[in-house]
Amino acid sequence: MAHRTKIAVVVREDLAGWQRLNVTAFLASGITAAHPELMGEDYVDADGREYLPLLGLPVLVHAASADELARSHARAVARDMPTAIYSEGMFKTGNDTDNRGVVAERSTDDLDLVGFAVHGPRNAVDKVCKGLALHP
Repeated sequence: MAHRTKIAVVVREDLAGWQRLNVTAFLASGITAAHPELMGEDYVDADGREYLPLLGLPVLVHAASADELARSHARAVARDMPTAIYSEGMFKTGNDTDNRGVVAERSTDDLDLVGFAVHGPRNAVDKVCKGLALHP
């Protein structure tokens, strides 16, 4: 079944492996929080054990240089698309309150992003991510 919308996560390619995974997980949670209707149904195994639902559509993860990430984020902002963001300073905090403080200290163009996620119509997300490679 073809989905009318798409989720894309763009992560800076020079991060350590654990950082790329951590950023991707946090950003996917932001999209999920904003769009709970994207969640599927609970999973149940053959023994009747229930498992939590997952997103009901694929998440495409792209790798980008810092410049490519900034350019793609600017495209999302110009299209007024809601985005989840992760700033480099957030690696140094230990809680959500301090994370929001790190973001609040900088203007949009000076966020020092290491990743962002966007959900929207397929063609709009494709335009935001134009030229980016999928994460290897």
